[in-house]
Amino acid sequence: MAASPKSAPAKTDPPPQGRADRLDARVLETLVGYNARRAWLIVTDLFAERMAPYGLKQIDFSVLSLLAHNPGATSRQLCNTLDILPPNLVSLVATLDSRGLIERRPHPHDGRAVGLHLTPAGETLIREAEQAVVQLEADASAKLTARERETLIKLLQKIYL
Repeated sequence: MAASPKSAPAKTDPPPQGRADRLDARVLETLVGYNARRAWLIVTDLFAERMAPYGLKQIDFSVLSLLAHNPGATSRQLCNTLDILPPNLVSLVATLDSRGLIERRPHPHDGRAVGLHLTPAGETLIREAEQAVVQLEADASAKLTARERETLIKLLQKIYL
């Protein structure tokens, strides 16, 4: 008698996420930080996935977006707006410059300062990336109504502004 060919083991679905698999997280779920972090993880994963084709991390996107809407902003202004330390911005600006996305120009009102501007390539990239981010935010917050989303943003801003 010929041996029957080995068949691949049948795929089994993971057990359903029932009450027995869930831990009591009631205390954690009352914490702003815990809930903000859980939501942030969802948005961050989508951001990384959808910004990969553009080669942008969240901070890169933020800097390019600010420059798109504030041409000539200085490094100091960017640091203040994004609450980042100047040494961290120096390498970021150098990287964006080496990618041909931004350029430095003398500041028109402060001879000691340098204004940062998007290049045409930077303008094109951020225009496309902003559209993609608007869509990913809509996808990430699809369970919210437009009013709930607006309220959530205002409430989060009350914490950090």
